[in-house]
Amino acid sequence: MKLKSLLSAGAVVGASLMFTSLQPLSVKAQEFTASHLEAARQLVIETKALESFDDILPLLAEQTRTLFIQSDPARTQEVVDVSTEVALKLASKRTELNNMVYEVWARRFTEEELIQLADFYRSPIGQKLAKNGPTVTALAIGAARQWQDKISTEMVALVREELDKRAAE
Repeated sequence: MKLKSLLSAGAVVGASLMFTSLQPLSVKAQEFTASHLEAARQLVIETKALESFDDILPLLAEQTRTLFIQSDPARTQEVVDVSTEVALKLASKRTELNNMVYEVWARRFTEEELIQLADFYRSPIGQKLAKNGPTVTALAIGAARQWQDKISTEMVALVREELDKRAAE
């Protein structure tokens, strides 16, 4: 189950990064002051926004292992060893993702706004939001899905009832 949720998360992250890279060059080429990017970095740290990306590299390593093991099961241990070594080498590239995230925030907020937001997230209520935000969001999405399923069933029943009524007339 965890692999399935990681795959979904990986797909969302990949789509988000692809969308970011497809933005117009004029936006992408925007230059930020060091202090603006530092304000974005501070906010990202305070919001714990990078934590959701921590599973990307392990997930990619697992997917790569699976691919190679399926191709040549006799080399399973070798594939595990090599894919782990490569994943550890690639870990240093994580700063590229972090910098991309800082720029995403810097594009959407002024330096002053980023500072104000970081100050908020340093407050007790901001820390509580950073800690509980992902759980609350997941629960809200779950509630929306549950409501959608209920309404869908109700809609089908009501449409069927109305169509049957009209057919009888």
